[in-house]
Amino acid sequence: MGRAYQNRKESMAKTADAKTKVYSKYARAIYVSAKSGSPDPDANLTLRGLIDRAKKDQVPSHVIDKAIDKAKGAGGEDYAVARYEGYGPGQTMVIVDCLTDNPNRTFGDVRQAFTKTKCKIGTPGSVSHMFDHCAILAFAGEDEDAVLEALMMADVEVTDIESENGKMTVFTPHTDFNNAKQALAEAFGEIDYDTDDIHFLPQTLTPVTGEDVPMFEKFLDMLNELDDVQNVYHNAELPESA
Repeated sequence: MGRAYQNRKESMAKTADAKTKVYSKYARAIYVSAKSGSPDPDANLTLRGLIDRAKKDQVPSHVIDKAIDKAKGAGGEDYAVARYEGYGPGQTMVIVDCLTDNPNRTFGDVRQAFTKTKCKIGTPGSVSHMFDHCAILAFAGEDEDAVLEALMMADVEVTDIESENGKMTVFTPHTDFNNAKQALAEAFGEIDYDTDDIHFLPQTLTPVTGEDVPMFEKFLDMLNELDDVQNVYHNAELPESA
């Protein structure tokens, strides 16, 4: 995977944090996690992680509480995960993750964002093989050996560890996300994570230049305006002024 996450994370992608509708997107994700598992964060590590990230992104407590209370009730929306892949401006590769209660509507909306910016939506697997689907845990620390030992003792596969300026970044397969967090908590106590999430990391970056830059920004804006879109991942390397 290489030791370049800190350098490329700004350009690689996850744009959800910049969305104007971030509250509703967190609320939907929290609702789905609480509905599909336990509404108790102490018994549902995925839910607890979502709540922690929501608080860091300054999502009000009442938004979080309302989503959990809604999940405790009978019935409610039936959301499903939908993932779309394709090629953006400048032959960049893009993955769009959604939560939807109407797959036909969501596909139509996402396809429109592609077509209106002269992009091409692909079939499942068309670009995802060029990304690493991994869990990323970043926190203060310097002892790589101690961290690696704690994870290995818990049978957690570690694909990479970066250590720089008192900051540790651990990469594991996405399937080991909760196991890794639990192993670290048992070994080191409560950890204040800078990053604890699952990402699609591009294996290579594609520079975007010229007229493709504003078109790429328009493309991202159109996707991020869609309520069903939760995350957008891409391999575009944009100019610093973009």
